[in-house]
Amino acid sequence: MTTRIEPLNAPYAADIQRDFDTIMPPGVPPLGIFRTVAHNPRVLSRMIQGGLLDKGSISIAERELVILRTCALCKAEYEWGVHVTGFSQKTGFTQEQIGDTLSEVPAPFYWSNKEMLLLQLVDQLYKTKTVDEGLWAELSVYYADDQLIELIMLAGLYHAVSFIVNACGVQCESFAAAFSAELPR
Repeated sequence: MTTRIEPLNAPYAADIQRDFDTIMPPGVPPLGIFRTVAHNPRVLSRMIQGGLLDKGSISIAERELVILRTCALCKAEYEWGVHVTGFSQKTGFTQEQIGDTLSEVPAPFYWSNKEMLLLQLVDQLYKTKTVDEGLWAELSVYYADDQLIELIMLAGLYHAVSFIVNACGVQCESFAAAFSAELPR
């Protein structure tokens, strides 16, 4: 993939640096996605303010499963790899589970019933842009309304993030995991 919009390089304008300082841990340079979006400081600021990586109403593992599956379906290797590398320790996912997020159809033997429902939620949103009554009823056994809203918004947000990294040609970070040649794309 060719880079279509080159990420900005330091020194950054004060407002852009403030946003980078908000999203990045101290001493860690800003990721390529943020440096690319920084070409539009307003969008960068809104993106950072509207992120869902804070402590929400769902667990980190649930959040990351939704993100990984969304990015996998959208073929957003950049974002998938950043999240695998940045959060896999906190999720407790095995390498097989991480790889399975890339499968055309996730394998039920890797996941709990609740996790399979999350994968089905992402798949259904991706394919149909809605959630059918049966899946909604099953999800409602495990998740309250505020959690369902967060899960749906998370899938939608990372669909948009996938648009950015794919359409702009954001190059994969050198430290990030990559889609394996052995796994379906």
